[in-house]
Amino acid sequence: MSDVALLQQLIEALKCLPGVGNKTAQRMVFHLLERDRQGALVLADRLHEAVQRIGHCKQCRTFTEHEICRICASASRHRDQLCVVENPSDAMALENNTNYRGLYYVLMGRLSPLDGIGPQQLGLDELEARLGEGQVKELILATNTTIEGEVTAHVLAEMANKKGITPTRIAQGVPMGGELEYLDSTTLSYAFAGRREFSDAE
Repeated sequence: MSDVALLQQLIEALKCLPGVGNKTAQRMVFHLLERDRQGALVLADRLHEAVQRIGHCKQCRTFTEHEICRICASASRHRDQLCVVENPSDAMALENNTNYRGLYYVLMGRLSPLDGIGPQQLGLDELEARLGEGQVKELILATNTTIEGEVTAHVLAEMANKKGITPTRIAQGVPMGGELEYLDSTTLSYAFAGRREFSDAE
């Protein structure tokens, strides 16, 4: 009985991943146990190490092993441009598919009062303080084109306007409800290059 219980516990543990239901988790577990036990050990080690060592960048809030991430620490990045994204995966998508050379700010979500996600959870106080330092001239709003993402963009645009900073919004080629990390590189590159000034009236 203990073997069966442990197997089920492993299946249940994998179901914490997005899009992984019982059948998918079961297939993963059986594959690892039947065909790749060494791979399972490596995966377990990497997960344990990542959970222990990876934290958040003190400047942009993305995932990093260091106090300041590689992009924020780079002297070659443009300090007058700050691109706000919802998640680290969005920043990675922009970094890999556009020629953007500015900095990022990762919200780790989007405004959603029903889910208990407000300005404090997104670090908007920290972002406002950063905008007040005077270095940023353009705030690029790259939140997803969902209802929550649009609401978040409006709040950020208002914040930028109060600081005398130009807010711009990526739009062309991004479908309503689209998530940046799932867009193809051509669409994402075109959308970023075609960003326009963002107004609260929009």
